[in-house]
Amino acid sequence: MDGNAGIQAVKDNSTKTKVANGVLGVILNVILWVFSLACIFPLVWMLYSSLKKKREFNASIIALPSKPTFENYIKIFSNKDANLLGAMGNSVRTTVLAVFLIVLFAFIVGYILSRVNFRLNRFLYVMFLMGMLIPIHSLLVPIYIIFNRTNMANQWFTLLFPYVAFNLPVSLFLVEGYMKGVPLELEEAAAIDGSSFSRTMFSIILPICKPILTTVAIINVFSCWNEFSFALVLISNNKAITTVPLALKNFTGQFSSDYPKMMAAMLITMAPVVIIYFVFSKQIIKGMVAGAVKG
Repeated sequence: MDGNAGIQAVKDNSTKTKVANGVLGVILNVILWVFSLACIFPLVWMLYSSLKKKREFNASIIALPSKPTFENYIKIFSNKDANLLGAMGNSVRTTVLAVFLIVLFAFIVGYILSRVNFRLNRFLYVMFLMGMLIPIHSLLVPIYIIFNRTNMANQWFTLLFPYVAFNLPVSLFLVEGYMKGVPLELEEAAAIDGSSFSRTMFSIILPICKPILTTVAIINVFSCWNEFSFALVLISNNKAITTVPLALKNFTGQFSSDYPKMMAAMLITMAPVVIIYFVFSKQIIKGMVAGAVKG
């Protein structure tokens, strides 16, 4: 009888555990759904608000549009002051060049720091990582002074310098961590076959590092595309090279703002990076996990 009672008690405990796990799972799913809706709703709100007129939006910012119209989308492209298409072209040029330089420097420096042993190896690595601890906005004033005195401000290449400098530490950290998991035997075999240092680095190691380099590139695309502070300080005096964040500022007046037009412009400028994120989201996660595990 005692044995049967023990077995029954175990079954009861198992049932209670399953019920508790089921309830916990439901609660966690509800929380995740709430967070998901909180992230999705602003995009949905921007979408249907961009189909309103300014008067209707001011009357009720939450209500659905009574008569949806694409008038805001037509007006933002005809707004010569905003020059949204020109700003998008400038942002594409700056982002592509900056991301290319970031990926190139992060790969070369990360490879050297992880493979070449020299006296200042760890010191240089720590100095690069210190860049992640420096508040970017605390350097706006000195950078502005330096760029003005050297006549480097308000040029098409002006933003490349701060974008590369401030995005390189995180990129280097990811690449160097991933590089530690690449077997040294590959380079030893290449050296035996007579491969030079540069050929080994670009012909053998570079293809292996494609996952983490892709991740670094995508992360920096978001960072460079959306950057506002340096663009406002360093190139605001030259409208010909204005970027997307600065162009969106033109929809805000001193006493009032045309929010429906601003939301239409934001949706258009967000579209490229959102598409890139959804296309490469698995690649981003895979590269981050691989870098974390191998580092």
